[in-house]
Amino acid sequence: MTSCIVALVIFAGLPGFVATASSASDLLPPSRREVSVEIATRLSRPPVPEPVPEELPQPFNPPDFSQPDPEEVKAAAAAGLPPPAQAPAAPGLPAAPAGPASDREILVELSSRLNPSGTLVLGGKPLLIIGTNRFEVGTRFGVVFNNQDYELELVSIDRTTFTLRYRNEETTRPF
Repeated sequence: MTSCIVALVIFAGLPGFVATASSASDLLPPSRREVSVEIATRLSRPPVPEPVPEELPQPFNPPDFSQPDPEEVKAAAAAGLPPPAQAPAAPGLPAAPAGPASDREILVELSSRLNPSGTLVLGGKPLLIIGTNRFEVGTRFGVVFNNQDYELELVSIDRTTFTLRYRNEETTRPF
């Protein structure tokens, strides 16, 4: 029994002794590290590019970059929505005409730009179809007009008309 205990003590201490005896430093000597440090220092400071001549076109800020994408304009027209907002006119160009002034004029203008294709009754609920989107009564949706966001609410849907609300104003439009 005592020989088993002695054997266990020897085997328990042996792995620690073997591990400490064979461990070596992972670091290279300073003379060999110097080359790596020099390369790392050079790579950490990228070269300064030469300035680009003014007459070259700027690929990251081309003229008319802030204008809406033609594909977005087509998609909005196909969905019956107003076109996306356009950026303010560049200096020297005429500004966009002033938009409607009152809530009523805004609502009439925005509702005239919506072109629904019809209605659908699904599960007993009437839905207004605009492009591929279906809107039910109570839906609020945002519309951008003259660089401003407007929130309209769909108040009611009949077989041939629909009613929209903007703030305290309502208007009913036929399909």
